[in-house]
Formats: sequence, structure tokens, C-alpha cells
Amino acid sequence: MDPHRWRLDGQLALVTGGSAGIGRAIARELMGLGARVIIAARDGDALESARDELADEFPDGEVRGVIGDVADDEQRREVLDFVEDIGDGLNILVNNAGGNLTKNATDYTEDEWRQIFEVNLFSAFELSRYAHPLLTQHASSSIVNVGSVSGATHVRSGAPYGMSKAGMHQMTKNLAVEWAEDGVRVNAVAPWYIRTRRTSDKLADPDYLDEVLLRTPLGRVGEPEEVAAAVAFLCLPAASYITGECIAVDGGFLRYGF
Repeated sequence: MDPHRWRLDGQLALVTGGSAGIGRAIARELMGLGARVIIAARDGDALESARDELADEFPDGEVRGVIGDVADDEQRREVLDFVEDIGDGLNILVNNAGGNLTKNATDYTEDEWRQIFEVNLFSAFELSRYAHPLLTQHASSSIVNVGSVSGATHVRSGAPYGMSKAGMHQMTKNLAVEWAEDGVRVNAVAPWYIRTRRTSDKLADPDYLDEVLLRTPLGRVGEPEEVAAAVAFLCLPAASYITGECIAVDGGFLRYGF
């Protein structure tokens, strides 16, 4: 077995929303496999804290932070300029940044639902397009989009969130086919409930948690590291023949019938 197939030594990765939760777990997983990581986030203090934590955990590794709100086009371009200035192109892009506001469909203002699309879908599309020239500097590179089970079936996240994640899943398929000839693989993961700061309030309700667990065959909430492991696998040389896929990280939720 070639051990290099299961390593990312020297590869440069950009992880959006990388200061907390799933994003920080992805950055940690990639660094553990030898990647050089850039984490992007809006909150400068949280970004610095995450960068320091990762640097302490991997003293021989390389981690940088860049402040940027990926919902803003000018800041998206600034993040990619930061990557380009490093001068090594880009091997891995993880579109993880996202957000939500849960309401009934008739209760959203236009600005509210459009902002959900801007953060979750349009940012990933634009970052992927802007990163394309950097990704194609390498013979083989990878994009992984962090979608959601809400993009595949109804959950109580609100219609715009599910719509935006469904769009991300379809974007994954389209770009995978279009960019295959450029050596860029494009895949996605679709998490169910994962134990993060964002989900903590809902999961603190014991009745709601019971409902979630009853619909989850593995009988528990997922951990950020479990999403990170799936993302990292899709970036590995060992996954070199996988593109256009969306892997559910959901404890069996999407496969649970009656």
C-alpha cells in the first residue's frame, strides 16, 4: 500500500467558516494529514483563537487565518487574493461557511431569505469560480462543499435553508462534470444534527432531542470530527476516482423509512 495515498503532506487548503464547529474540526483533520491550512472567518477574535489552538496542536504544521465575510463579494475576492499571494496555487477548497434563520415560509422578509442564499450557496459558487485558476495550477485538486440533509429531504430548518443546500448539492454535480477535465474533483457532505454551538440551543430541549434521536438509526447526535473525517477522505489521493458525490454524515437519517 502506498501511504502517500492517505496523506495530504504539503497541500494547501482553504477552509471557510474555519474558526469554530465543523470548520475548525475540518481544519484540524486536514492539518493532521499534513496539509497547510488557511482558515477564513468573519470574527477576528474567534479566528485568532482557532489559529492559535491549531498552531499549538500542530507545532510543526502551518496554519494561517484570514478575516473575511464570504457573503460579501469584495471580501470573497480579498480572501482569494490572500491565498494567491502565498504563491502555491490551491490544492483544496472547503466551502463550509453557512448560516440560517428558521421561520415559516410566509414569515421571511425578502432580505432574510436572500441572505441565506448569499451565505450558503452564492458564496460557495463564487469562491469556487474565483479559486478555479489556483486549483488548476495542480494536476489534481479538490473542492468539498458542506451541504446538509435538508438539501435532500424536509427538516425543520426552514425552506430557504433547504433550498440553498439543495442548490449546493446540484452545484457540486455540475462543477464536478464541468471541471473534471481540469483535474478538479468536486464533492459534498450532507450532515444531520452535529453537536456544535449553533445546534446547542435546539438540542438542549429534551423533547426535541428525543425526536431527533428517534429519527436517527445510530441513536445519537454526530460530532464535528465525524464530518471532518468525511471531508478529509474526499480530499485524499485515495479518493481520486470520486467526484460529484454527496456523502450523508447523518447516522442513517436519510435512509430511515417507516
